[in-house]
Amino acid sequence: MILARLLLAGLVFAVSFGAHAQGEPGFARLARSAGQPQIPGLRIVYLAPLGDPAQAPWKNIILHQTEGPPGAARGMAHAQAKNPTKRGVTLWVETDGTVYWSVPETAIPTQGDGANRNDNKYIDNSKTYRQVIRTNSIGIEFNGNAPDVRVPPTQEQFAASLVLVRFLQERYGIPADRIYAHNWIDYKDARYCEGCELAQRARAQGYRPGQGEPMPASGVMTPVAPAGR
Repeated sequence: MILARLLLAGLVFAVSFGAHAQGEPGFARLARSAGQPQIPGLRIVYLAPLGDPAQAPWKNIILHQTEGPPGAARGMAHAQAKNPTKRGVTLWVETDGTVYWSVPETAIPTQGDGANRNDNKYIDNSKTYRQVIRTNSIGIEFNGNAPDVRVPPTQEQFAASLVLVRFLQERYGIPADRIYAHNWIDYKDARYCEGCELAQRARAQGYRPGQGEPMPASGVMTPVAPAGR
C-alpha cells in the first residue's frame, strides 16, 4: 500500500512538473485571472483590481518613457488613479522594476491620441497611422530618464518589462507585432527614441498568447528605411 502511494505521488509530481515546465495552463490562467494576480518574476502594486479581461478594449501595447526622477512612478500612478482618464497611462514602472497598475483595466487614459507618424521612419506606418490609438492601446510608462532623456531604462526595468509585456499579451490576446514604442507611432523628442529598445526586446521574445512560456528570441524588429530616402 505504501509503495503504491509512493508510485502514485511520483506520477502526480511528474505530470505536474511537466505541465509547469511547458507553462500551461498555469501562466495563462494566472494572467487572465481577476483581482490582484502576481506573476512570478514581477512585482505589481494594484491601485485598482483586475476584472474580466474580455471587457477591456486593448489590442496593442505602447511602451513609453517619462522624465520623472527616480522614485516618482508611485506618485504618478496615484495621481492617475485619482483621475483615470487624464493624460497618462494604465501602468507605471519604477527604476527598481516595481509596477503600479493605476486604473481599472477598462478605463481609457489619454496617452496622447497617437498614431500621427506616417513617415515610415521606424516601421511601416500603414498599420499604425490613425489606428494605434488610446482607445485600443494599453500604455506602460517607464519612469526615470531625468535629467538626461538619453539614459536607458534600468536593468530592473528591462527585466520587468519582458515579464509584464508577456502578462499583457496573454491577458488580452495581443501578438508580438502589436507591441509598439512611442516613437514608432508618434512624433516625439528628437533627442532619443522613446521606448524603442524596450519594444525591440519585448518583440524579440516572440511570445504568442496561449503558449504559456516565451519562445526563443527571434530577433528584433528591423526598421524600414525612411520614406523618400
